[in-house]
Amino acid sequence: MSPRAGPAAEILVVDDEPGIRQALEQMLEYEGYAVRTAGSGPRALEAYRERPADLVLLDIKMAPMDGLEVLERLRSQDPDAVVVMISGHGTVETAVEALKKGAFDFLEKPPDRDVVLRRVANALAERELEREVEELRQVVTGGPRGPIVGESPALQAVLEKADRVARTRAYVLITGENGTGKELLARRIHEKSDRGDAPFVEVNCAAIPHELIESELFGHEKGAFTGAHARRKGKFELADGGTLFLDEVGDMSLAAQAKVLRALQDGVIQRVGGHERIAVDVRVLAATNKDLEEEIVEGRFREDLYYRLNVVPLHVPALAERKEDIPLLVRHFASRYCEDDGIAEKAFDPAAVKALIDRPWPGNVRELKNTVERLCILAPGDTVRDGDIAALTGPPMPRAKDGDTAEGLIDRHASFADYRDAAEKAFIERKLVENDWNVSETARQLDMQRSHLYKKIEKYDLSREDQE
Repeated sequence: MSPRAGPAAEILVVDDEPGIRQALEQMLEYEGYAVRTAGSGPRALEAYRERPADLVLLDIKMAPMDGLEVLERLRSQDPDAVVVMISGHGTVETAVEALKKGAFDFLEKPPDRDVVLRRVANALAERELEREVEELRQVVTGGPRGPIVGESPALQAVLEKADRVARTRAYVLITGENGTGKELLARRIHEKSDRGDAPFVEVNCAAIPHELIESELFGHEKGAFTGAHARRKGKFELADGGTLFLDEVGDMSLAAQAKVLRALQDGVIQRVGGHERIAVDVRVLAATNKDLEEEIVEGRFREDLYYRLNVVPLHVPALAERKEDIPLLVRHFASRYCEDDGIAEKAFDPAAVKALIDRPWPGNVRELKNTVERLCILAPGDTVRDGDIAALTGPPMPRAKDGDTAEGLIDRHASFADYRDAAEKAFIERKLVENDWNVSETARQLDMQRSHLYKKIEKYDLSREDQE
């Protein structure tokens, strides 16, 4: 295999002939691609569901499920899936049908090395282009927007401070628990600034693998690493003249932190694999749910970058600190959800609102929003009542403890779903603690994709601070 200079595109090869699978696997791995294989349609769907691939090479003539059916199911599962069909019995009609069902291209057996590699490179380049177009679309539209709802003194104090700093060029560090609305506050600062008509570009540092974060931030040149089939602009370039929002900045690797610091100091970046120095005019807003001062002591965050970002600190209060805002939030979410879905707006009985106020809300505003939407969908009649709260949302999720046992979980949970979720939460939380909240190592031990583990952490509102 040729040496890999960077992250490789991942290709899923699906064919019921072992010889073809092996030939394609060797051919692609020699070019530096990461390859997985599947010998049947059902196994391919399962493999893709476990971890989506950048490209699927899919045989048509298979049993018990042929390639066209697999193609349909793949595209239903992921409309952005890039699929190149392969057939030893190719006809014009079959090719046309495959393209109509969403295939990117069509190859004939036996696979010719040069043709396969050229089509694979074209498909991956197209995928990269579509991804960049989508990123640019998000920049133009500003992504999802919404007001910050609430009249509590705790929230208003933060908003007043945010509005004052919006008129300056100062960097801002926004702190707060997951689900409190840090992104909304960053958008408000951007929109009230003199850059309000320029791009607002968000980077979720926790959701991007460490080996990809530099390419994501600074872009890369064609050929910079295996899988870099075209030049790509990074978030700094896309945000030029506007605002760059570094969400979950505490999860950024130390190597990337050093380059971000240099970019902020010099106003200049370099794409990965490039030599050109590119001037950028970017205002940076950052957010984290971590204690960065503690991260500095533990050697996980650069002190100089912390002071560069923390010119103006803003702390978003947890929902538990502003429960007087819950009635307003309930009405806002109910109205917005019903309007978006074209259904009659549901009222909330005062006793139901009181029941919602009394809940702990460890997931903050995000958890409340999801709960209100569920109640609007499932509650019978045109009014949500007190009894609907417990019946449709269940009891508040207890926090997992080191002493939790199966018997204790059974005692606290009446349904299997509640028991399963509580057990999964306790298990994941314990593993995170054992690994000192190293998400990559925990994901490896759990045999779970890191992105999947992040979703579990968000689902159960797990945070390191709760362990202290």
